[in-house]
Amino acid sequence: MLGRVAGWLLPGDTNKHGVLPALLIPLTFVTGLVDAVSFMGLNKVFVANMTGNVVFVGFTLAGERDLSLWSSLLAITAFVAGAWTAGRLVARSAAVERAFTPITGAHLAFVTTALVVSVIFGHQATGAQAALISLLAFGMGMQNAVVRKLAVPDMTTTVLTADITGLASDSPGVAGRRRLVSVVAMCAGALCGGLLHIHVGPPGALALALVLLAGVAVAGRG
Repeated sequence: MLGRVAGWLLPGDTNKHGVLPALLIPLTFVTGLVDAVSFMGLNKVFVANMTGNVVFVGFTLAGERDLSLWSSLLAITAFVAGAWTAGRLVARSAAVERAFTPITGAHLAFVTTALVVSVIFGHQATGAQAALISLLAFGMGMQNAVVRKLAVPDMTTTVLTADITGLASDSPGVAGRRRLVSVVAMCAGALCGGLLHIHVGPPGALALALVLLAGVAVAGRG
């Protein structure tokens, strides 16, 4: 099944990564999940979309009081640290495909820790918020770094601006297929994350992210 999906995304000889392109779909869904948790429950900050945090820093410096400067800066710092760490792991690996599963497993560990923190300490206190932002942003930084090294066209798992631009400006084709899948996956993840956050709280969305990451790690190893 995964092989068929990967072949649908990258037909013919264009796929050099086996089933991994198919696994980027649930990772994109996870992006929507965790950003729903962070934006709706952690001071309106993103743990995956760093473009949003950069402009939030500018807004807060301009005097916007509904945003948190420390939250945005912490998310950016943790994300950079996670990306740096994953970059070093990929550099030491014989191939980026071999680094994919260990890095996804590490991401899973950070989300699991965030789930435990949210269950025990909640997400209202400043200390709990700082811990959750750090854990989730670090994990997303690791994910973004390894996906960037894979370099599957139009499937970054965290950034959609280029995909939406391509959908609007390019002729329909296989690239448009990948772009549309990415947009739908992230929107669906944000929808599910938002619903779970509203009706269950952050642990619900983080538990779903944990399950998906575990599945990706196992499938990637196979």
